[in-house]
Amino acid sequence: MENTIKEVEVSKGKNKGFTLIELLIVIVILGVLATVTVLAVRGISDRGKTSACDADKKTLQTAAEAYYAQNGAYPADMTAMVSGGFLQGASVKYTYAHVAAAAGPPATPEGYTLASVAGSGCT
Repeated sequence: MENTIKEVEVSKGKNKGFTLIELLIVIVILGVLATVTVLAVRGISDRGKTSACDADKKTLQTAAEAYYAQNGAYPADMTAMVSGGFLQGASVKYTYAHVAAAAGPPATPEGYTLASVAGSGCT
C-alpha cells in the first residue's frame, strides 16, 4: 500500500507546468482581445476628428453671422473676425471666403463660403 501512495504522489509532482497547447490557446485569446481593442480605439479617434471638424466649422459660421449682425456686412476674411473679437485665432482646418452681392438676374445676396484645407481631414 505504501508503494501505491508514493507512485501517486510522484505522478502528481510531474504535472506542475502548462502544456504547449494551453499556452498557444492563451496567446490566441490575447491576440483576439488586442485586435478588438485596437479596432475599437481606431473608431473612437475617427469620430473625434469628425467632431472637431464639425465644431470648427460651426464656430466659423457663428463668428461670421455675429460679425454680420454687428457690422451689417460679412467680414472680408478671417483676420477681420479675429481683430473684431469674434474668433480667438484663424482656423487651420477651413478657409473663409467672402462672396459679394451680385446685381442682375439672378441677383445673389452677400454671403461667404467655407472650404476645408487640404490635408486637414475635414470635408
